[in-house]
Amino acid sequence: MIRAPAFWTHDGWLSRGLSIFSPIAAAVTGHRVARPGWRAPVPVICCGNATVGGAGKTTLTLDLVRRLTARGIAVHILTRGYGGASQSPRRVTSGDTAESTGDEAQLLATAAPTWIGADRAVTARAAIKAGAEVLVMDDGLQNPSLSKTMSLLVVDGRTGFGNGRVLPAGPLREPPERAAARCAAVVLIGPDTTGALARIPAGLPVLRADLAQGPEIAALAGRRAIAFTAIAIPDKFFLGLKRAGVLLVGSESFGDHHRFTAVELARLEGISRLMDAILVTTPKDAVKLPTGMNVKIIDVHISWAGETAIESLLDRLMSGSSVPVAGRSKAVSTTLMNDR
Repeated sequence: MIRAPAFWTHDGWLSRGLSIFSPIAAAVTGHRVARPGWRAPVPVICCGNATVGGAGKTTLTLDLVRRLTARGIAVHILTRGYGGASQSPRRVTSGDTAESTGDEAQLLATAAPTWIGADRAVTARAAIKAGAEVLVMDDGLQNPSLSKTMSLLVVDGRTGFGNGRVLPAGPLREPPERAAARCAAVVLIGPDTTGALARIPAGLPVLRADLAQGPEIAALAGRRAIAFTAIAIPDKFFLGLKRAGVLLVGSESFGDHHRFTAVELARLEGISRLMDAILVTTPKDAVKLPTGMNVKIIDVHISWAGETAIESLLDRLMSGSSVPVAGRSKAVSTTLMNDR
């Protein structure tokens, strides 16, 4: 998979030149999201964003699934299956691989029944027939086929909205203000170093969180390691390792969703032996590795500044209290909002 263009991070001459096409892209997206979708008989939560690429949607999806499952609720996950060869809407099975379903679907399927397919209404009907009591969508904020009961806008605080321009001039799928108007809250992951919150409507709750690595990272403190990953923002992983005290003697990033070749993996193993270092990667990357490869997998999860806000949103959702539906701009009570 390709990497995001470097000019998406700054407002240079190339982005300004391409900006003549941005109103067209924004209008197409606006027309698409205005179409009514199928309204499911069960709650539908969408973890979406306004940009192309990683913001933490999958990690948030896993967190919500864990919380709902702990309440005794049968949760199913809907995802596109990006990067997989399979085009038919269906449930991920134990016989599937990252090549057939995509890496994110493989990771999500370890947490709850997971369905892939571009048409979320089709997979939603199948999931409900299979017993789903709540549906959680990983991405799909701009997909109109299924009506959402509650949408959360995920924003990576370190990258924000890039240069602030809509495709192809920048990373935005649509203006953040429009995306936020269809959401119940913003989930800000990491400190807002780019001023992204300035483009969020003032009345919309902001739930602050960060990414935290699993307890297995403690055993790697002081050890030499070579990290490799194929996630959208690789520095998140590398910096986390350094902060945990891992002696990072090498790192390599590949394009988002990249499928590792045997040659690439053999080269990494050779370098690790030469430098007397262990190989480390993420769970999303690990699902694409051959069985038996000696790699340490470092888990990552959402660490909330306070869990009251997200639990309150889920309480409202499951009690049937009013939460925003796609297309409405009214958000839940601002008592859930953290200081900006």
